[in-house]
Amino acid sequence: MSTLRALLVSSRPLSWVNTAFPFAAAYLTTTREIDLTLVLGTLFFLIPYNLAMYGINDVFDYESDLANPRKGGVEGALLEPRMHRVTLWAAAVTTVPFIVYLVLVGNPASWVVLAVSMFAVYAYSAPGLRFKERPVLDSLTSSTHFVSPAIYALVLAGAHVTPQLVAILGAFFVWGVASHAFGAVQDIVADREGGIASIATVFGGRATVRIATVAYAASGVLLLFAGWPALLAAVLAVPYILAVIPFWNVADDDSETANRGWRRFLWLNFFSGFVVTMLLIAWWSFG
Repeated sequence: MSTLRALLVSSRPLSWVNTAFPFAAAYLTTTREIDLTLVLGTLFFLIPYNLAMYGINDVFDYESDLANPRKGGVEGALLEPRMHRVTLWAAAVTTVPFIVYLVLVGNPASWVVLAVSMFAVYAYSAPGLRFKERPVLDSLTSSTHFVSPAIYALVLAGAHVTPQLVAILGAFFVWGVASHAFGAVQDIVADREGGIASIATVFGGRATVRIATVAYAASGVLLLFAGWPALLAAVLAVPYILAVIPFWNVADDDSETANRGWRRFLWLNFFSGFVVTMLLIAWWSFG
């Protein structure tokens, strides 16, 4: 049970919906039907995908995580060395069967998107690549983790690409960049002590918070071009901006205080998910 609990914590249950919902929403609104691919795809992006993404991160970030007070709870597991091999095997065993199925029911274009998505999961933390230690690329890769399930679903379901759809995906991607950048601020001290580079350690806390604020605002502006009723989602940028703006002038030595804003961010995601769900229902009705 201790092993299962460690794997569960490592997979970040609070974040499961952040990858499963984009896939399910994109697939369902495109096909307008519930089928086996929707169920298995949603399940894949709900748990195995997150176990792979965060589990690999927890294994290869163990040394630096020892100095990070946030690790050991809902914001990330502090995996004991004995759990490292188990976690990597669990990630492989739980993802491969789903990937095989998705490849069999997919098409060449969907294979490419799925490959990019899984590569981003691996490359973010794995030795030799470590995109998480390449400033700016770290935020771009992190955003890919959350946007790629939606893009994959759209390609898999044969969605028609429109300017409105591009605006929605663009807004989602910019939101993801902002979220990662702001999340990195709280770890500046721990990352520097662990010799880890990030967008926040390079630009500093103050500049990174401002980048995140502008990016959140940009995501809201992009949604204004998403068409009715999706453009109403533009208002969702406001609470995120309000969550990060108090740290506009945060000093690097006090960057850990940004954790207060990050905890608000975690709960804001559930609120935003509810609003987006309501908008999807409205869009479905109009359609």
